Amino acid sequence: MKKFVNCSNHPSRLWSVMQRETAEKYGEIVDVPFPAVACDLTDSGLEELAEQIIRDILALEPTAVMCMGEFVVCFRIVQKLKARGIKVLASCSERRATEHVKEDGTVQKETLFVFQGFREY
Repeated sequence: MKKFVNCSNHPSRLWSVMQRETAEKYGEIVDVPFPAVACDLTDSGLEELAEQIIRDILALEPTAVMCMGEFVVCFRIVQKLKARGIKVLASCSERRATEHVKEDGTVQKETLFVFQGFREY
């Protein structure tokens, strides 16, 4: 069975219908949460973390992987998956922001990200 791995901090159950349908063209969606990455993690710690995520992803035998997260770990994951011939994608969204001035003078900002598609790394 084909699988689309969502390696991000955004569970697929919260995605828009359009994003789910687009991902499902690659296969069944399986979430692999992108971990929190501590600021004090050493280079070897970053490498170890990336390798663990890669092992988790490879165990699923994915058709494609969406990888979005902390830049350095994400970069390492993307490089290693691509070296294995796996299609790696990033989501592409239109950012819509609005600001509202409240009665007390504070500004409330709302941001909506509207999925537009996937881009291949």
